[in-house]
Amino acid sequence: MKHAHWLLLVCLFVLCLGCQRERIRSSQPPLSRSIPFREDGQLAFVRDGDTLVTIAIEIAETDSARQRGLMDRTHLPERSGMLFIFEREEMQGFWMANTPLSLDIIFVNGDSQIVSIAKYTRPYSTETISSQYPARFVVEVPAGFTDTYGILEGDRIRWRRHARPLTAARP
Repeated sequence: MKHAHWLLLVCLFVLCLGCQRERIRSSQPPLSRSIPFREDGQLAFVRDGDTLVTIAIEIAETDSARQRGLMDRTHLPERSGMLFIFEREEMQGFWMANTPLSLDIIFVNGDSQIVSIAKYTRPYSTETISSQYPARFVVEVPAGFTDTYGILEGDRIRWRRHARPLTAARP
C-alpha cells in the first residue's frame, strides 16, 4: 500500500511539472524573423553644444508606424534607434507588448530637451511606460544606451531626415 501511495504522488508530481512547463512555453511569444532596420536619418544627443553620440534613426511619424514601433524586432544595429514624432507635445505612454528587446525610452519635449528616460524596459510587458512631463518626440534605443553614453535628462537632441530621392514626373 505504501508503494502505491508513493507511486501516485510521483505521478501527480510529474503531471504537475509537465503542466507547468506547458504553461511557461505557451506564455512565451513565438519567435519571429526580425524586421530589418530602415535608416531614415541621423540623431545626435547634445549637451552644452557638444555632441555626445550620433545614431542612425528609423522615423515613426504616422499612427500605424508609431503603434508598430519596434515590435517584433529582435535586433537593432549598433548606435541606432527609432524616433517617434507626435503632432502635439503631451504626456506620452508606451508599452513593450510584442517587443523582444529591452529598450531605453527617451521622452523629449517640443524644444528638443530630454524630459525623462525610462531605462531597461521589460520585453513583452503590457505595463504602460509614461513620460514624466509632456513630450513631442520619443527616442527608443537598446537598453543600456543612455548609461553607456551618459545621456541625461536636460540634454537635447538634434535630428535630420535623409534627403529622399526625387521621382521623375510622368509625361
